[in-house]
Amino acid sequence: MKVILLQDVKSLGKKGDMVEVNNGYAGNYLIPRKLGVEATQKNINDLKLQKANRDRIAAEQLAAARDLAEALADKTVEVKMKVGEGGRTFGAISTKEIAAAVKTQFGYEIDKKKISVDEPIRSLGTHVVKIKLHPKVTGELKVHVAEQ
Repeated sequence: MKVILLQDVKSLGKKGDMVEVNNGYAGNYLIPRKLGVEATQKNINDLKLQKANRDRIAAEQLAAARDLAEALADKTVEVKMKVGEGGRTFGAISTKEIAAAVKTQFGYEIDKKKISVDEPIRSLGTHVVKIKLHPKVTGELKVHVAEQ
């Protein structure tokens, strides 16, 4: 019997795969546990529509990530830091502070976990940080650290 998997099944296949299994395995295990459905023509067409929809959404997300990377490439976000005598700074600029500054200054919502800082920003001046916007798109953002 041909079955379309609704979830990943260990040693059988991934979600959306069409696999050939024994009638008993399908009727007694996969279908009652909602792990798969019988591969009728209607279900096969539904699967094709779902895959097309997922592909379209993935392409839109990739395009949006590329647009955001281009928009951030030429921008510089301003972050303030406390400075003591002799120009010594207190602490470091965190990714949380950078994400908050981007949101307030430019209106872009960026997750702090997607911002990558090679080494902690502990000095005044301009630094470049990488932002992982999509698995295929990594953008750069300039961070200007000024005295508070």
